[in-house]
Amino acid sequence: MKRVVAIVGRPNVGKSTLFNRILQRRDAIVENEPGVTRDRHYGEAEWAGKKFSLVDTGGFVPESSDVFELAIREQAEIAIEESDSLIFVVDARDGLTSIDQEIAIMLRRSGKKVVLVVNKADNEKYDQEAVDFYNMGLGEPYPISAMNGRHIGDVLDVVTQDFPQSDMSEEEEGGPLKIALIGRPNVGKSSITNAMLGQERAIVTPIAGTTRDSIDSTLRYHGQEITLIDTAGLRKRKRVKESVELFSIIRTTRAIERCDVAIVVIDAVEGLERQDAKVIVEAAEKRKGLMIAVNKWDLVEKDTMTSKRFQDAIYEALPTFDYIPIAFVSAVTRQRLVKLIELAQQVHAERHKRINTSQLNDVILEAIKNHPPPAVKGHDLRINFIQQPQAAPPVFLCYTNYPELVPENYTRFLEGVIRKHYGFVGAPITIVYKQKNRLRTSGYSTRTM
Repeated sequence: MKRVVAIVGRPNVGKSTLFNRILQRRDAIVENEPGVTRDRHYGEAEWAGKKFSLVDTGGFVPESSDVFELAIREQAEIAIEESDSLIFVVDARDGLTSIDQEIAIMLRRSGKKVVLVVNKADNEKYDQEAVDFYNMGLGEPYPISAMNGRHIGDVLDVVTQDFPQSDMSEEEEGGPLKIALIGRPNVGKSSITNAMLGQERAIVTPIAGTTRDSIDSTLRYHGQEITLIDTAGLRKRKRVKESVELFSIIRTTRAIERCDVAIVVIDAVEGLERQDAKVIVEAAEKRKGLMIAVNKWDLVEKDTMTSKRFQDAIYEALPTFDYIPIAFVSAVTRQRLVKLIELAQQVHAERHKRINTSQLNDVILEAIKNHPPPAVKGHDLRINFIQQPQAAPPVFLCYTNYPELVPENYTRFLEGVIRKHYGFVGAPITIVYKQKNRLRTSGYSTRTM
């Protein structure tokens, strides 16, 4: 499972600038949905072949002065509890402040790996200012400039030195089907989980989850063992609203990492919200099986076309995700909860599907013949061969003369052909382009659908 790294620090030290700088170093971040990934607080990062989830705790501190310092402390607490490593950002120009010292005390007590960075050190003149931060007891302070990228690579070397190398290897089959119910607070995730576990045919065994302070549950349905990953549970005292959002984001990120199929739960009364769309994009980026559960369907006044209109509205808002199945359920009445489990099993099977190479080429090359790729920059694009080297998640490899020139809309066309003939319901598809007869060390062009 990928590590989670949280960026912490008081406001206005440059956490979000550093977050964006690190993510810019990754070539294959998928941000195709307008208005979805803008201003988000999490992302997938990669450095020296090591992938990790990055969380920005900036943007969660309220403007109200009476809860200002409380919120800062809670952000640090949550980041410490839920992350594997932390990047602690301070300001070279402001020097050491009392809030910096308070956060440092919390970090030292945590026992977590902490990398101390002194931001806004735009040139060597400011490097001397970093020496003052040795007194925080967090090891060597690293002077950086998030704005111009100065010394960012050195920091990432330290952050990732103990992380495992990443690859696109196929997931092993076997073991229980792991389902995560994710989504905004109060949409009914826990209610659905409890209702599922209350089904007559369920055999329930609570087991300790690998996520701190969470409990996973297992059930058996028609002979298949299923693990339900619980992302709920804020525990302890009441937190300010912004802290609840941060907690939810980190928990959701971890749950998606662990699951085979992510069920995004939305509220039937409120409809699809911006945060719902962000969660869908995150699960797709991690190439997990995907489906949507519209909960509280019992509260909606319906006619024969209500579900169709609701479904169409979701697909209209998320046009590149029209392969995601949608179930209309009610945790209160247990309406269609069995169907939800069966649909998750179907999505899991679709994600593991593998297509015969000969059949695949018959279909795809015929489609290419009828709808050839456009000329780009004066070059005629040719796709000569396609194969599926990997399932779970499904990856398709296309051999072409100019892999870097294949336009995004043609990739979507190929995805549409694959889905029309072979389904892959709820399974994000990755299409990789490779130059014919030559393996290019950096010549892959990857699209995740």
